[in-house]
Amino acid sequence: MYKKRSENQRAKSHENRAETHARPIAFSRIFAAMERKGKLLIIDDNEDVLFALNLLLEPYVEKIKVATRPDRIEHFMRTFRPDVILLDMNFERDAVSGEEGFEWLERILDIDPRAVVVFMTAYSDTEKAVRAIKAGATDFVSKPWVTEKLLATLSSAIRLSATRREVGRLREQVDALRAGAADAPPELIGESPAMRTIQDTIAKLASTDANILITGENGTGKDLVARLLRDHSPRRDDVFVTIDLGSVSESLFESELFGYEKGAFTDARKAKPGRLESASGGTLFLDEIGNLSLSMQAKLLTAIEKRYIVRLGSVEPIPIDVRLICATNANLRQRVAEGAFRQDLLYRINTIELAIPPLRERGNDIRLLADHFLRLYAHKYKKPLRGITSEAAAKLTRYPWPGNVRELQHVIERAVILSEGPWLRPNDFPLYTTTRERKPDEESTELNLERLERAAIERALKQSQGNMTYAAELLGITRFSLYRKLEKLGL
Repeated sequence: MYKKRSENQRAKSHENRAETHARPIAFSRIFAAMERKGKLLIIDDNEDVLFALNLLLEPYVEKIKVATRPDRIEHFMRTFRPDVILLDMNFERDAVSGEEGFEWLERILDIDPRAVVVFMTAYSDTEKAVRAIKAGATDFVSKPWVTEKLLATLSSAIRLSATRREVGRLREQVDALRAGAADAPPELIGESPAMRTIQDTIAKLASTDANILITGENGTGKDLVARLLRDHSPRRDDVFVTIDLGSVSESLFESELFGYEKGAFTDARKAKPGRLESASGGTLFLDEIGNLSLSMQAKLLTAIEKRYIVRLGSVEPIPIDVRLICATNANLRQRVAEGAFRQDLLYRINTIELAIPPLRERGNDIRLLADHFLRLYAHKYKKPLRGITSEAAAKLTRYPWPGNVRELQHVIERAVILSEGPWLRPNDFPLYTTTRERKPDEESTELNLERLERAAIERALKQSQGNMTYAAELLGITRFSLYRKLEKLGL
């Protein structure tokens, strides 16, 4: 049974009225806002209404599906995945009460709580509209519709749908990160005097918000120490934002740290907060801060001192409240003496300085870490390994570990993957040193810097078997710097 003829006639008369309401200037504005985005599902048992709506809305959305029966909604939600559902409130039961619409709304929200539903009916009143919004509908459109209002309503609904999906995606990521953090909290493994000092210092800093500078060679675990500092701080429950300044070019520095407004530059299609703004209220970890140029250092120092940032393309200051943790493998005091690093910035970032020792200076920590990684990867790859033989452990202890803890982790993972017996033996660890001891008459007389650099990079790539991260660690530079050198040398 279809609706009463009075509603059908009223809906049909709308097709003529739609032209009257189609004011070109207003339409062009709404059309620009919608930009043919979103997928729309329209459910109405009046085929004339479906035809009129399809004809009217087709230029403004990506795709439209229509149906006369509401029992097709679940099918379309599963296969078509609409961004917005435009749903009539009255079907076969009656043409006035709208109860069927409320029932279908409840079923839609059971399927997808983030669904965006816009009700539509020829029998609207304030009480029904209020009830619809309370029940979970996004908006309410009356028949006959005013075209400009309908377009504006659907444009807003499509934007709301996109926002809900993005928020849902971000929540899922946050939940996954929290779950991962709960399963494997950061752990600083080591019993050497240097590591005990670091552990004691972290405990002493637990109640402070002091800025920390972490120094040490590549691969020593500076990022792990940064996370431990955050997890033992008053900001432990707030956001932790990281950025590797070694991989950020000078041209992207401001947009990455300070964010930008829509239209600030060619590709700025929408506004985006920077890392400093995103970290406000929590902790910002700036890795490889020694790679910043002097101009970039000046901009960062200004933001730290004034405690606000200004997005690119804006003049409005945005207050920030961040706890700063920085890390570097460079000698910043030497760089200050050379004029390559600002002394005032160094004072700002190193209220407390933590120096992480290289693995070769940590004695028995090598064995402790090796056993830790063995358990980790034996579980990951489902290998029934019992341990490392004493001969293999001695070999690991004698090795100088130029790549530090990260290299040890890589070596243990490789050995676990390729292992065939219950024990890891010396032959399971093919360790290579970066240089061999030369006799006096073998000393090279090569002084050309470019050729020396090329030779060093080629040796590192060969030793690392093409692993760019490991090669960069052997060379004592960042992976981003290594890529630039490869391009420069044509390797």
